[in-house]
Amino acid sequence: GGTETELKQTNVTQPAIFLHSVIRFLTTPDLHPDMVAGHSLGEFSALIANKTLTFENGLRLVAQRAAAMQRACEINPSTMAAVLGMEDARVEEICAAIKEEVVVAANYNCPGQLVISGSIEGIRIACEQLKEAGAKRALVLQVGGAFHSPLMEPARIELEAAIAATHFGMPTCPVYQNVTALPYTDPVTIKQN
Repeated sequence: GGTETELKQTNVTQPAIFLHSVIRFLTTPDLHPDMVAGHSLGEFSALIANKTLTFENGLRLVAQRAAAMQRACEINPSTMAAVLGMEDARVEEICAAIKEEVVVAANYNCPGQLVISGSIEGIRIACEQLKEAGAKRALVLQVGGAFHSPLMEPARIELEAAIAATHFGMPTCPVYQNVTALPYTDPVTIKQN
C-alpha cells in the first residue's frame, strides 16, 4: 500500500522480494529440488528451499540485512547502473580510473552486460565516461543504494553478526553459494560463506 519511492527503499524491497521468491516453496510442500542457488538476496530464498533456514529465521535475517543496508544507504547515498555493449575489462578500467568517488563492477550478468555500483556522483561520472568510450548504454538503475560495493561495509558487519546468531540446519540438497559458485551441504560451511 506504499508509494513507489517507499518501495525503492531496500528495507521494504528486500522482504517483499524474499516473500515473493519463497511463496512457492511455502505453498507447495511436495517440491524437492536436487540443488538450489540464488543471487545475493536470492541465496536466502535458496536456503529456505533446501531447508537450511526455517522461513522464520530466513525472514528475520532478510529483515536485518535490509535494515542494515538501508542504514548504509542513508550514510552513503548511492546507486547502480547497467552497462551494455562493452568488455568487462574496459568497464573495470574506467571505473578504477575514477579516483575521487567510489565506483566498482558489481554484477557480471552476462558477456556485454555489467552492473556497476557506487556513489551517486561516481555513477554519474562513470556513465558519462562509459558512453564516451563506446558503451551502447549506461543506464542508472532505480535502486536504493550501491549494493555489492564497499559502501555496504557497515551492513556487512551487522549481517555477519546476525548470521552468526542464527541456527543453520542440515540442507536437503546442495546450495551453490555466491561466494564461490560451488555446491555446499555442510551447515557450518554454508553459514561461514
